[in-house]
Amino acid sequence: MNTGLKITTFAAALAATFGTAYGVGQGIDPVVADRPPKHEDEHTRPAPEPEESGGHAGHETPPAGGLQISEGGYTLDLETPRVTAGQRADLRFTVRDGSGRAVTAYEREHEKELHLIVASRDLATYRHLHPTRAADGTWSIPVDLPRAGGYRVFADFTPAKKDARNLTLGADLAASGPYQPEKLPQATTTAETNGYEVELAGALRPGKASELKLKVSRAGKPVTDLQPYLGAYGHLVALRSGDLAYLHVHPNGEPGDGTTRPGPDVSFTATAPSAGSYRLFLDFKHEGKVRTAAFTVRAGGSAADGPGTPEGHADDSHGH
Repeated sequence: MNTGLKITTFAAALAATFGTAYGVGQGIDPVVADRPPKHEDEHTRPAPEPEESGGHAGHETPPAGGLQISEGGYTLDLETPRVTAGQRADLRFTVRDGSGRAVTAYEREHEKELHLIVASRDLATYRHLHPTRAADGTWSIPVDLPRAGGYRVFADFTPAKKDARNLTLGADLAASGPYQPEKLPQATTTAETNGYEVELAGALRPGKASELKLKVSRAGKPVTDLQPYLGAYGHLVALRSGDLAYLHVHPNGEPGDGTTRPGPDVSFTATAPSAGSYRLFLDFKHEGKVRTAAFTVRAGGSAADGPGTPEGHADDSHGH
């Protein structure tokens, strides 16, 4: 599936980090927040739009989205532009068409009409949410952001309209309170999350499709019975350090009978829109719970840079 505001005591940050997960409320999916990282990678200027991937297993990798609040005749109208860090609040928004009318009909993709991602500008907080839509087209979801700072809200959806395409629109959200930006964790090849270890193989390449394979293990043994989550064995979101360009891809292959997957590997085909540092977030389901593993990767870097980070991890405190 292809699925900034100034506040007291903080300034916009361009570094990136991820790890421990938190969750609040119903409909809230994996949440990630990191322990103190080791260093910050520099990022580069955007490169030309990537070539098409050729559709591995029916999934073409889309260009990065989320950099615009309006695209394709649709606008993300964020009705809650600011919240207070550490306090529960309802995040409300509406998608409007070119005439300003609220969109009330969507295509269901991976079991949902709309997928919502909330990420802090320094990438130290990440959440994958599924809000509820009212009859008038207003979407809402309770959130409790643990850290002050600037955030980006991404709405990933496809309008139920002839020839409509999947869109990812982005808007800025501020969480008030004392703010200290995090830095991007060092890139390696493994991530720990609640007793699970996820190993990342492959390289993210700028302007060229490549395979990313993630292997899930627990207690040193491969997990061979991953369960479908939202119609897939795994969901992968990539955010580029600096501008938070968004890329959401799904695994190669789909669940057969909708039960379990006979193996520990989930394979994705992805194309980075430019060279630079990215943060990857893998959601996978096992024993009825969704976990999130987070990695730092360098697109266009040397092989020695490595694709992942051991500092990314998630806990089981999120709700669904």
